[in-house]
Amino acid sequence: MTEPVYHIPALLPQTIEALSIDPDGTYVDVTYGGGGHSRAIVEHLSPKGHLYGFDQDMDAVGRAMEDDRFTIVHSNFRYIVNFMRYYKVDTVDGILADLGVSFHHFDDPERGFSFRWDGPLDMRMNRNAKLTAADMVNSYSEERLSDIFYLYGELKNARRISSAIVKSRSIQSIDNIEQLLSIIDPLIDPSRRKKELAKVFQALRIEVNHELEALEEMLRGALHVLKPGGRIAIITYHSLEDRLVKNYFRSGNFEGKENKDFFGRSLSPFRILNSKPIIPDDEEVERNPRSRSAKLRVAVKI
Repeated sequence: MTEPVYHIPALLPQTIEALSIDPDGTYVDVTYGGGGHSRAIVEHLSPKGHLYGFDQDMDAVGRAMEDDRFTIVHSNFRYIVNFMRYYKVDTVDGILADLGVSFHHFDDPERGFSFRWDGPLDMRMNRNAKLTAADMVNSYSEERLSDIFYLYGELKNARRISSAIVKSRSIQSIDNIEQLLSIIDPLIDPSRRKKELAKVFQALRIEVNHELEALEEMLRGALHVLKPGGRIAIITYHSLEDRLVKNYFRSGNFEGKENKDFFGRSLSPFRILNSKPIIPDDEEVERNPRSRSAKLRVAVKI
């Protein structure tokens, strides 16, 4: 018996519709997580269809569904080309990425993804990875920490936060969430505490897991794996990853620089299906508050 879904999938009906699933087709869910999207995709497949689900977290792999039409791949999605080659899959009909962090991660204090309770400063999606958030805050230079908080958390007080961390760690190692909060809280406007702390934790998580680099590599790989006419649907949750996806779909590069032919036609390898991102309605947000910031972008490979 498979484990129940432990992540409520965002924009599920819209995503399934966007993929326009061919029952006999081959698909990839590069963010298996709790399996919500994957289960819905498999339900639309015939015995000839197949879905490959990627996840670097053994918790997700251990809970993966058992179905002849499904294969779980224990890997970071940046290696999509390598593993499709390993499984002798030349091209696929569709690719899905839900870049949100699973409820399971936020709700497990031992994983260190949430500031809601104390726990180790870990934040690794792949527990076999070496770098933890504790390693970062105890070893990175003040300048490097400041850059991370500013670039990945878009925090205006990044320098003050990094300075306070460096001063504090010179007295005592910062190993858990309670210690980090005691350093950061005095620097944050109480009326914006949750939003500001979320940005701090987002910045640390992105650096620990090299999320933006992995996303760029996955998008480049998707271009090679996706067949002409195949669809790619990506759900983002913050402006950094959304900008990368939007630019790549629009121009085929991450800077968003459009290249055109002699006749002024775009040379992007994709045709965007939704000029504006699809967002959850009020009913979904009420049912699943963590979907509030979700944006779905869909494109077809030309």
